[in-house]
Amino acid sequence: MKDLFSSHAKQYAQFRPVYPTELYDFIYRHVKNYDIAWDCGTGNGQAARALSAQFKKVLATDISAKQIQNAHVAENIFYSIASEQSSFADSSVDLITVAQAAHWFNMELFSREVKRVSKPDGIVAVWGYGLLKISRDIDPFISHFYYDVIGPYWDQDRRHIDEHYKNIYFPFQEIQTPAFNILISWTLAELEGYITTWSAVQKYFATHQHHAVPDLIAAIKPHWKDEAMSVHFPLFLKLGSPGWKGK
Repeated sequence: MKDLFSSHAKQYAQFRPVYPTELYDFIYRHVKNYDIAWDCGTGNGQAARALSAQFKKVLATDISAKQIQNAHVAENIFYSIASEQSSFADSSVDLITVAQAAHWFNMELFSREVKRVSKPDGIVAVWGYGLLKISRDIDPFISHFYYDVIGPYWDQDRRHIDEHYKNIYFPFQEIQTPAFNILISWTLAELEGYITTWSAVQKYFATHQHHAVPDLIAAIKPHWKDEAMSVHFPLFLKLGSPGWKGK
């Protein structure tokens, strides 16, 4: 698993968008028991927080101690530092989730771990969200920034996000899923905070010692019509049972 967010864990916790209730409701329709959930690559614990309202116990792991230090705290969430593999007991977990992190995983290792720790009727849910959209006037500035300005600084595995996980390794019996959306209202400052958390933005700064985001925000500002504007993220989900398609 790649750690690209420890250096700005506090900002990550503050500015990352929240996943909609509809996503969790759809996943829960396929879950048989609500004893234990494992949120792998938990980051700031956003998904773990939602899971804690439904499950008796949530095991939340991440390779970044700084991310965990900024994560949501609840009595039934148990954080630990771990990669795609864990020390959890065989056949012990009802639901395994990965939110906006699977593209940084060694998915072959993770898939074997899912098979080991999942109960026979367990479910694995892997989701992510793509490039945001705001308006016809603003979107071209964001697209140019994403692909042309910081494009060379994205890790190669970011392509799985751009492909909406269509080609990510997922050797499970898949369950058909609908498309989801994240729709939130942000100020221009909140948009700036979110874009600053992008790993490619951080790598760009480390390379050039220059903050690229303020130039983008300056270009967007004349087109920002209200104090807050609607921001749309396409949200995609891969859902499956732990049975293998093949060997």
